[in-house]
Amino acid sequence: MPTDSPSSGLPSPGRRAVLGAAAAATVLAGLPGTAAAAPAGGRQPARKKPRALPGGGDLGPNVVVFDPSTPNIQGRLDEIFRQQESAQFGTGRYQLLFKPGTYHGLNAQIGFYTSISGLGLSPDDTTINGDITVDAGWFNGNATQNFWRSAENLAVVPVNGTNRWAVSQAAPFRRMHVRGNLNLAPTGYGWSSGGYIADSRIDGQVQPYSQQQWYTRDSAIGGWLNGVWNMVFSGVEGAPAQGFPNPPYTTLNTTPVSREKPFLYLSGNEYRVFLPEKRTNARGVTWGSGTPRGTSLPLTRFYVAKPGVSAATLNQALSEGLHLLLTPGIYYLDRPIRVDRADTVVLGLGYATLIPDNGVTALRVADVDGVRLAGFLIDAGPVNSPTLLEIGPAGSSRDHSANPTTVQDVFIRIGGAGPGKATTSMVVNSRHTIVDHTWVWRADHGDGVGWETNRADYGVVVNGHDVLATGLFVEHFNKYDVQWFGERGRTIFFQNEKAYDAPNQAAIQNGSIKGYAAYRVGDNVTSHEGWGLGSYCYYNVDPTIVQHHGFAAPNRPGVRFHDLLVVSLGGNGQYECVINDTGAPTSGTSTVPSTIVSYP
Repeated sequence: MPTDSPSSGLPSPGRRAVLGAAAAATVLAGLPGTAAAAPAGGRQPARKKPRALPGGGDLGPNVVVFDPSTPNIQGRLDEIFRQQESAQFGTGRYQLLFKPGTYHGLNAQIGFYTSISGLGLSPDDTTINGDITVDAGWFNGNATQNFWRSAENLAVVPVNGTNRWAVSQAAPFRRMHVRGNLNLAPTGYGWSSGGYIADSRIDGQVQPYSQQQWYTRDSAIGGWLNGVWNMVFSGVEGAPAQGFPNPPYTTLNTTPVSREKPFLYLSGNEYRVFLPEKRTNARGVTWGSGTPRGTSLPLTRFYVAKPGVSAATLNQALSEGLHLLLTPGIYYLDRPIRVDRADTVVLGLGYATLIPDNGVTALRVADVDGVRLAGFLIDAGPVNSPTLLEIGPAGSSRDHSANPTTVQDVFIRIGGAGPGKATTSMVVNSRHTIVDHTWVWRADHGDGVGWETNRADYGVVVNGHDVLATGLFVEHFNKYDVQWFGERGRTIFFQNEKAYDAPNQAAIQNGSIKGYAAYRVGDNVTSHEGWGLGSYCYYNVDPTIVQHHGFAAPNRPGVRFHDLLVVSLGGNGQYECVINDTGAPTSGTSTVPSTIVSYP
């Protein structure tokens, strides 16, 4: 276990640890049943229309709201953290909400499936003089499994000048103001494998230390300390200069298109949801000088869903023109949630989790403008689902450039919490969709894990044209992790590990090619571009496995890549090339990336 300290230079990246599983009144309000049998004469009685569902209402027991006068805030925070600290595959889900004001002397330690947020229109409306902490004591100083937690819309004044946020995947840091430094490594500088920052201002220095990779978008920082393998910045004031591969910085001056995640806030005593507007060539934060730009919806326009509600009721709410607010908990779905209306918002709190039953798709979006999906987890069920999330039906072709659909902090998991299977996790068919921070993960540890046990051949498939991915994390699929068939696709930051558990070379053989690429652009695509993309292999079941390349794409001028890397973690498997037949092989057990700055 690395114990490097700042005084000894930059810490060794090590490899990502692979350990076994961590410790891990139903309310049905569906549509009415079928009508009674017809009376004599064959006349059918009138079928009753379902009663209209109410909008608004309370947020349920797992949304915990504080104001500066709340007694024993620290005690309640500590109680939730004790429950969630090591509950990697547990069922607890919590949203911590802080009303505008100033709070003193708090250390909010954030465990699994816990989100902490301020309720102001600006992060500076809610100030915590204290810390919002993620560390890795539960895992002996190893932060590579600090998943599924978030912080949003708060200002933090750290007690000692530095706030610690030692996370890996699915742990966004959005719309935050740190009045000091931000340390992204655990105590002891152990391994870590993150991460994502957006629309945030860090007055001091961001200190990654052991972080293997990180993506920061549309933010402002006082400085950036170091890089291990793949640090990517777009639209970040204060970002380090382009330097890949040494130092491993990929820096874009702006983000081509972005639209920040919807968020809950208080207007007086009324809950509302703010919908930030779209920006093009974005740079810096969206807040800080008056009211942010966008629109606002009252909570009465949302169906406030509680765990146990049926998919039929969720669909009824959507058909009545309501948006969905998914309060923390687990939702079992016997049919897909169908989002058919333009500008619909589906917003989850506290990692609300959708589990499809009997092989259904969890959520389907029509080919309409401006849908916003944000802040929830889809967990595959034990019966194979052909897909888990579909953005637009097959053949979608409408132009959504003025008002795209956004998919933000929507995470997908196959296995880990129990047996799960899905042929393809996420399919994007609608044009101009923005996928802004996702982690699509076929589990490599936990319950229900094995090469065939949690079989999932494909992670993300993009068929729609003009799709943009900002912060794409896709890992461990049995075949291709990402396949991109749409034209003019763009990806800014990609992180991947190939499936650890391939039993032998034959299991991953792709025709005449050794292994399936992590990121494949379809043979017929004429225009595509990617920046800051990395793929790692750790074939620990059979370390002799050879993966021909991490990336595959047609060799034509309009298909361009910048700053690619592949790396063998400790020599468990090897890459022969980086992209297609280009790039040096990985270097034995040295865990040193093989890189390409520009392709072709």
